[in-house]
Amino acid sequence: MTVFLKMKILKTVLMKMNNKKHHKIDFNLDTPDQSLLDRIEKPEELFKVLLDIMKRLRSEKGCLWDREQNHKSLKKSLIEETYETVEAIESGDKDCLNEELGDLLLQVVFHGQIADEEGTFNISSIIRAIIKKLLRRHPHVFGNDSASSNKEILANWEDIKKEERKNSAMNEDSIFSGIPGSLPSLHYAYEIQNRASRLGFDWDGPADVYKKIIEELKELKQEADRDNKEAIEAELGDLLFSIVNYGRHLKIDIEKSLKGTGRRFIERFKLMEELAEEKGLDFRGLSLIEKDKLWEIAKKRYYYEKDKNNLHDRSGKRT
Repeated sequence: MTVFLKMKILKTVLMKMNNKKHHKIDFNLDTPDQSLLDRIEKPEELFKVLLDIMKRLRSEKGCLWDREQNHKSLKKSLIEETYETVEAIESGDKDCLNEELGDLLLQVVFHGQIADEEGTFNISSIIRAIIKKLLRRHPHVFGNDSASSNKEILANWEDIKKEERKNSAMNEDSIFSGIPGSLPSLHYAYEIQNRASRLGFDWDGPADVYKKIIEELKELKQEADRDNKEAIEAELGDLLFSIVNYGRHLKIDIEKSLKGTGRRFIERFKLMEELAEEKGLDFRGLSLIEKDKLWEIAKKRYYYEKDKNNLHDRSGKRT
């Protein structure tokens, strides 16, 4: 037996072994057996099943609710699923994150199927577009460019995006182009400041921003004393904008910071209600002074339960 023939036989055997190992499982939507899904390992095969399910849901044989949806009606669901995914990340629950990422992926597939039916775009064009964007925006990885630091990478990124904006249908050339106006206000403010900073328009450090906060606070007080509602709204916005900037310079996620305060308030308030119930008091009927006393007790209990040794001294004003 020649060496060539031996190699050919070995190749055939290996191919058969590989095909056996990765035998494609046909998932029938007419008689769906969920246990088969656990045997499918290739993501592209599972993704195909997901696409087929969405196509079926949108068909005449599918679900009335799914058929009635369009891009606009799904906006709320997309936002909710995004926030639920963020919530899962913050909780550290990996199983929950796994599930929420699936819900978020479904939204992409849903929009892709709707667009495919309308003849505007489809799931393939969505994937193709993001692949091209990643290749285009990472020339230091997939091209001949080089970048030795994150600062250099971000600078190159902005140059590439600027060129993209010039060539886009909207022909916008501002660094602020592309910031979604529907972003939460704190995130929107942060993104504006962050982009301006990339072009060198920024305060030197936190101390300068702190001075600006004091200045804005005084201006807000002046307008509040005049009871000028329009000016108060503007000055309050300036103050919040400066506070976001202060957090950015301190490398604090201001969105997370405010969300944490809200959660702590809720937990302390619940403790306060429990204290009132323990004492047989009608919480709603208590005076503000009485509620303040319960609040201080609730705060102490809260920090005791949260291991106050790892927290700063937060005694003082009600927050």
